[in-house]
Amino acid sequence: MTTRTIMAGFGGQGLLFSGKVLAYAGLLEGKELSWLPSYGPEMRGGTCNCSVIISDEPVGSPIVTHPDILMVMNEPSLDKFEPAVAPGGFIFVDSSLVTRGVSRTDVQTVGIPATRMAREMGAVSLANMILLGAIVAKLGCVRTDTMPAALKHTISARKADLLDLNLKAVETGMRFIKGEQT
Repeated sequence: MTTRTIMAGFGGQGLLFSGKVLAYAGLLEGKELSWLPSYGPEMRGGTCNCSVIISDEPVGSPIVTHPDILMVMNEPSLDKFEPAVAPGGFIFVDSSLVTRGVSRTDVQTVGIPATRMAREMGAVSLANMILLGAIVAKLGCVRTDTMPAALKHTISARKADLLDLNLKAVETGMRFIKGEQT
């Protein structure tokens, strides 16, 4: 099984970190993977993105042209990447920040008010982790029980004091999905 993901939004929303956590979770599970961040002028407030591939087989190319999963945290990213999502794929949208709906009918859309939920937690910068938790809970691209170890290994020493808050954000996204499915 291979899962191709693009995470996109504005620079500074933690998208590259979200991708790194997802990739590390795949690594902990013994999967083959690729993590390809998009650097450049996008990091100064424009759009930024990263691609993550998690597979049971070797990854031939880190380029994701037709993602199975798209996580978007702003409207320009939805505009740019929505057409590329593979038919039958999933688009996870931060519905607190993206006002337009997904126009495609051959994909599944999951709207999560992640920024509002993060603000209510007192950590608006962790909306990305809420979305990541929702993706993992809904699609099982990695096991939910792998996420704490992945976070522990990827969070920088300088931000180690934020580990528990990041874990809480991931769990908030997971609980949102569980509530949505009941």
